[in-house]
Amino acid sequence: MRQRQKVVPLAKGRVLEIGIGSGLNLQFYDPAQIELLWGLEPAREMRAMLERKISSVPFKMELIGLPGEEIPLESESVDTVLITYTLCTIADPMRAFEGMRRVLKKGGRLIFCEHGSAPDEKVRRWQDRVNPFWNLIGGGCHLNRPIPLLIKQGGFAIERIETMYLPGWKPASFNYWGTAVPS
Repeated sequence: MRQRQKVVPLAKGRVLEIGIGSGLNLQFYDPAQIELLWGLEPAREMRAMLERKISSVPFKMELIGLPGEEIPLESESVDTVLITYTLCTIADPMRAFEGMRRVLKKGGRLIFCEHGSAPDEKVRRWQDRVNPFWNLIGGGCHLNRPIPLLIKQGGFAIERIETMYLPGWKPASFNYWGTAVPS
């Protein structure tokens, strides 16, 4: 939650949150900065939990029941795309990034907070060993995705990035967060 608190308040305007889940980020949005929030979430169970919260959200919000690779919004209709702990489960990240770039307005920004490939070789080896099993039990989560590389390959230039291990099991706790713009 502390990581979410660092990045979510940066969102402004018309926002698309990819993988909104049960709405863990909602409490961190600055209502004065949000015109509209689209929440993209493929899991019916997560959307059901989120639907109970929508009436108490202090800004306009719409749910979209699709995965990150299928963004049904108009081109150049979004000021901010937010992804928090989502890239690990998107089956085709490049297709998802293509959609994110398409919907972002000129001057729009991608805000990200993700876990991924650790900088320490010993931890990376553990990530690679455990990943197949973790992927099966973790809803498709990949422990070892190279987040900065994916963002760049996805057509974005990273403006700012910070990294650290969060407390906990090291193979699942290396975090990247920051902002990027279409390149």
